[in-house]
Amino acid sequence: MVDQPPSRSGSRPVPADSAPFERIPARAEPLDISQDKQFATLAHLGGVVGALPSYVIHRTLGERGPFTRQESREALNFSLLPTVIILVGIGLSLIPAVGWIFALIASLTWVVLAAQSVIAGIKVNQGEPYQYRGNTHMFDRLQADRAARP
Repeated sequence: MVDQPPSRSGSRPVPADSAPFERIPARAEPLDISQDKQFATLAHLGGVVGALPSYVIHRTLGERGPFTRQESREALNFSLLPTVIILVGIGLSLIPAVGWIFALIASLTWVVLAAQSVIAGIKVNQGEPYQYRGNTHMFDRLQADRAARP
């Protein structure tokens, strides 16, 4: 047996005939068609719990797949306003005597958001782009306002 110098970590020797270390590319691979459709579907179905899932998918996977970018942005644009209404309604529901009204508004808003998100998720899972009725495009407006500031 040939003496080999210890590796830099000192834990075990590296064989002389081992393959060199292959670097991992710094950029993530583009999504294939099935993954693109899967994450676009998840962006819409995530609306059941609010705007956060579609925001995370849009920010992390939007550049890797065109369908994911388009549909996560659509889902985020639609779910942002109802999410804000639900959170404000939950906060205002703590007011004595009239809090039940705000709790009812928050509950009804969530039911509409959840139903629309599931319908959109089913359509997108079939490979069809989906546009919500009554979409306020709140995320686009906030981004445009942010970009307009110096």
